[in-house]
Amino acid sequence: MSDLSSSTYNGLVDLGRRLYDEALVRSDQEDITDPRGQPIGWLLDTRMPMLSGHIMPEVGRVLGERLAARGIHQSVGLGFGSYALVSSVVASTSNPPFMGGFIRENRKPHGRKRLVEGPVSRDEPVVLLDDILNSGRSALKAVELLRQDGFNVVGLMCLFHFTWSGGRARMESSGLWVDSLLDLNLRDGE
Repeated sequence: MSDLSSSTYNGLVDLGRRLYDEALVRSDQEDITDPRGQPIGWLLDTRMPMLSGHIMPEVGRVLGERLAARGIHQSVGLGFGSYALVSSVVASTSNPPFMGGFIRENRKPHGRKRLVEGPVSRDEPVVLLDDILNSGRSALKAVELLRQDGFNVVGLMCLFHFTWSGGRARMESSGLWVDSLLDLNLRDGE
């Protein structure tokens, strides 16, 4: 529970459970596969709760408070799982206000030719937001893109961290702190 009050801790546990319950998809509900096309028993689709008006603002407030406590006011994301997270933080109340950005996989070849869309500054630290930290490979890809573009990436904040996949160690070995709303140590979705 660290330095959280019991009511704050209980509120975070409740939010984490609601996110998990609304994001959980089981193979008996629909056909789901891993990236190699193999059937799997369950997955978490965080876009479902995060694109719901009853959870998105609450998640944005919690993530925003955690970022502000670290002195961070910029967050970016790569991929559909992160877009609602970045938007929820930007919409939360903060002074100074939060800035957000979306990372492209490849620099746009025309117009402003940006890799990162949004009002984020290279002069301030930035945190990568992602829905799930599993192996950490996709997060490291995003970090590498940001660093190559001149951004000072200091951490990764996520909703769920799958503790069995080594993603946290991979991120920390790249000099980043990791903060997750919920650490999951299960494999069967129970």
